[in-house]
Amino acid sequence: MTEAAGSEIVRRWREVLTCYSRVSCALDRALQDAHGIGMSEFEALERLAETADDKIKMNRLGADMYLSQSALSRTVARLERAGLVERDMCPQDRRAVFVSLTDTGRELYTRARTTQRAVLAEHMVDDRGASPDGQDSGACDSGREDEADSRTSGGLSRR
Repeated sequence: MTEAAGSEIVRRWREVLTCYSRVSCALDRALQDAHGIGMSEFEALERLAETADDKIKMNRLGADMYLSQSALSRTVARLERAGLVERDMCPQDRRAVFVSLTDTGRELYTRARTTQRAVLAEHMVDDRGASPDGQDSGACDSGREDEADSRTSGGLSRR
């Protein structure tokens, strides 16, 4: 690989990281402000809502998400304390734990999904540079905020 090609790959990688950072901070802030949950909590609720029976084994949820096992455990514990999910032992395998969405969790997810989709539509564009509403812009339409201002502690209480 030439030096120029390597530099271009690094530049594109940094664009991806910057886009992810800005969009995830905007998502986390919007979800926290409107619904009292962070991006990780929303993602867990969405994964559960997408299953056929609103439940999934904890290890499967962990494999589907971008969180470490300990971060996933903390996220699920926050959701459980808030009454949004329940944990149950798997009757066939006592080592496995099911996480299931409660009615309250489904209601919150349904409301929060609207917020999440609005933030994504505002910040994301397709590979042609077009946003979901057809407007042309860059790969990530997220330069509206200073990165330092977009950081948040978001989410349910960490206690």
